Order: sequence, then C-alpha cells, then structure tokens
Amino acid sequence: MTKRLLFLILIPVLAAFGQGCDTAPEAEAPVTPPEVTEQTTTEATGTLQIRANGEERARDGFTSKDGWELSFDHIYVNLAQVTAYQTDPPFNPERDDPLQAEVEVTLPVTTTVDIAETDPEYETVLVGEITAPAGQYNALSWVMQPATTGPAEGYALVLLGTATQNRESIDFALQIEETLAYQCGDFVGDERKGILVAGETADLEATFHLDHLFGDSRSAPDDSLNQGALGFEPLAALAENGRVEASMADLQTQLSGDDYDILRGILAELGHAGEGHCRVTDA
Repeated sequence: MTKRLLFLILIPVLAAFGQGCDTAPEAEAPVTPPEVTEQTTTEATGTLQIRANGEERARDGFTSKDGWELSFDHIYVNLAQVTAYQTDPPFNPERDDPLQAEVEVTLPVTTTVDIAETDPEYETVLVGEITAPAGQYNALSWVMQPATTGPAEGYALVLLGTATQNRESIDFALQIEETLAYQCGDFVGDERKGILVAGETADLEATFHLDHLFGDSRSAPDDSLNQGALGFEPLAALAENGRVEASMADLQTQLSGDDYDILRGILAELGHAGEGHCRVTDA
C-alpha cells in the first residue's frame, strides 16, 4: 500500500474520532452543599410553683365568731387538676364570662397537703411545680376531691383539732367528702404573684379562708363575714364525750336544715387566690 493510499484511509478515521470527543457530554461541576448552621432554639421557660395556704388561722388557730378558741393539728386538702393560666382578657370569677386561656399548664399529679403544717420560710405548703412558658399567670383552678390514699383517704377536706370555751374542750374531726372545682382570678395580696421570668421561679397560691366557715371574733358580729359563717356552736352541740366526728353525710342528718345549707354554701367560698375570689364550677 502506497503512502498516499494509507493517508487517504486514515483521514476519515481521525475525523470521526475527533467528532466523537467533541460530542461527549460536558462534565458537571461538583455540587457544593448548602451551608449548614447549627441552631439551638430554647423556649423561654421557668419553674412555676403552686402553693397552698390556710393563712395564720390554720397555722396558729383563732377564735370563732361564737367564742370558741380553735386550734388545728392537721388540715388535709386533696387537690387535683391544678392548672395555671395566662388569660386574655383577665379572668373575673365574679362574672359569667368564660376563662379564655392563651397558655395553661397543669400539675400532673393529685396531691394531699396539710395547710396547718407549712414551710416556715414561705408560710405555705408546696403542692407541686412544673416547667412553664414565661409570662404572667393570672388565673388558677383546682378540684378539691376525695383522696384515694393517705391521711385524707375518702375525703376532700379533713379538719382535725380542738375547740375550747369556758373550760370546755372538744376534739373535732370534720371530714368533707364534697367535690368542688374552683376557678380563681389573679392573686390579690401585698405582692404580685404568677409573673414568671425565663430561667427563674414564680409561684401561685391556692388560699383557704377558714373564717368563712367559723367566723372570726376579731370582726364585728354584724360584719358580713360573721353573718354568713356557721361558727362552731352548731358543731359543739353534736359532741359526745368531748368529741365530734362527722362527715357531710352525718351533718346532713344532725344539723338543722338551715345550718346544713349554710355549711354547703360556705364550702363554695373556702377557695381564694389570696384575697381574690373564686367561683365553683362543675368538676
């Protein structure tokens, strides 16, 4: 084969090879992954404590409207479904408007507390605490219901103590099995409560006013508090051998109809938020 013939044969082959390289797909540029930034989101929370308070009347005793000096060994209250709220508008328990919560947190357990034996540092007893979003908690609700275990088993409220008058002494055990659900507005007192700052601790208070039940000799006889209170004399009249022990079922048959109705009405008035009023709803 002559050199000229070999040259003529190779030209188309080389041309085809060159065209094949030109039509190969262009290599893709490497993909750079998007920048990943680690973000840690921490919700603004703090610790919200719920405390119960029977005030100095539960801790130190007091004299009823009818002159009986009352001292308490124990006052057991069984609290369930304890819930704190951030409401808007502010909840007013003395109106018919519903409680409108923007935030609510509930203690996960039912607890029996003794409001006659409280923490000297706080003069209240801790019901429980929970991690909660920061903000102003301006409403509180709870259910006072019979305990299933413990010192108040079978009862929602148990008052154990002694009443004395004119050298007469009566031991009493009042055992209340009624279930009552309280809804309370903002705490009313010398200091604001329920303002929770992130990372800090705030508290709310379920307050029990024993003077609504027994009256108080420090108030005038015609004071509305004493006018509406039962006093201790109707209970003293039931004592046998220096002792009165009664449940609500017992008192329904042993008290006069008027006194029993007064007692039932007073139970709805026991719960407060400091001096702030509450209303009773269906449990």
